[in-house]
Order: sequence, then structure tokens, then C-alpha cells
Amino acid sequence: MADLTRNKTFFNSLNTSSAMRSYRYFYFILGVFVAVLIVSNTASTKILDLGPFTFDGGTLLFPLAYIFGDILTEVYGYRNSRKVIWTGFACLALATVTYYAVGLLPASAGWEGQEAYQQILGVVPRIAIASLIAYFAGEFSNSYILAKMKLWTRGRFLWARTIGSTLVGEGIDTSLFVLIAFLGVLPNSLLIAIIVSNYIFKVGIEVIFTPITYILVGWLKKREHEDYYDYHTNFNPFAVRS
Repeated sequence: MADLTRNKTFFNSLNTSSAMRSYRYFYFILGVFVAVLIVSNTASTKILDLGPFTFDGGTLLFPLAYIFGDILTEVYGYRNSRKVIWTGFACLALATVTYYAVGLLPASAGWEGQEAYQQILGVVPRIAIASLIAYFAGEFSNSYILAKMKLWTRGRFLWARTIGSTLVGEGIDTSLFVLIAFLGVLPNSLLIAIIVSNYIFKVGIEVIFTPITYILVGWLKKREHEDYYDYHTNFNPFAVRS
């Protein structure tokens, strides 16, 4: 019990200056998070059948964004995770605008790949907007729930925090994307089937990767000397500087 008290005192003292600290692995995780986000959105142009599930190709990779989001919030806190989410949002928006602009520009007379480009990277504004809104709402919900649960559980039951936050975040993300992108375009029964399939698959990936999440979180906490508790954090997602 004395060791637990000393550890919490140590970590809480670090929390007061974490915004000014330099981390060894934070920016590496940020880079991987953004890469996963952009690659998964690009891969989503292909529709897959895998057993009983039908979903876009990005679904294979996108759950890793939530796993990295869990790790970031658990180790570095909501404030730093918020910066990563905004960075991902900006990069995703940049990729979307670039794909769209390039598709609109006239192709060279000797290049015959315009139709293929439009099929793979051509951006439908409605789907692009759906993707950005769903990402924003889902990621911030995931990070907020995990940070709050860490306070409620006093840092215990990491598995419950990661899975619980993902249940909420992925539910919001999947539902918003499918409804905004396809409501009125696809039959309601198909919309429900897509939401359920994607949701079960994404949450399943989170559950399967839980042992790896434990290993990475423990490894990072030891090497970064950080285990952030959001006792005095401003949870406003737009308060980037606080």
C-alpha cells in the first residue's frame, strides 16, 4: 500500500509539468497513428467479404487507430491525446482535399488512368464529410471515456477501460459514418447490417489486441516515466492549448 501511494505521488508530480516535458516515443506513436488513419481511409475504397462480415478494406487497419488512441490517453493523458486527434484530423482533411483536387485537374493527354484514379481515390464529398465527422466524434469520445474511467478505477482494470472506451467510440464512429454517408442511398436493412458487422469486427480486434496493449502501455510507462491522471484536465475538445 505504501508503494502504491509513493508511485501515485510520483506520477501526480509529473502530471503538473507534463505539458512541458519531452517524451522519447510520443511523436513516433503520433506518426504511426496518423499513418494508420490515412492508409485505412485510402484502403476503404475496396469492399471485402470475410466470412460472415462485409466491410471496406480500411476496417482491417482502422481499429489500430483506436488502440493507439487508448495507449496515448492512458500513458500521456487526454490533453496530449487531444493534440494527436487534431493532428490526425488535419492530415486526413489534407489528404481528402488533395485527392479531390487532383481528381478535378485535367489529365495529361498521354495518361489513361483518370477513370481508375477516380474509382480508387476519387472523393465523394458526402463520404469525405462523413469520415471526418465520424472520426472526430468517435476518437474524442474514446479518449474522454478512457481518461474518465482511469480516474473512476484509480488506474486499475486497464482492459475494462480500453474495451469500454472502444465500445463507445467505435459505436459512435461507425454509426455516424454509415448514416451520414449512405442514409437514403442504401436500404435501411443494409445500413443496419453494415453498422453491426463493422462494429462487431472493430470491437473484436480491440479485445484480441488487449494483451499487446497491456505490454505496450507498461513498456511506455516505464521508459517515459509517465502515467497521466487527468484530475485537472479541461476536456473541451476544442481547447487545444489548455
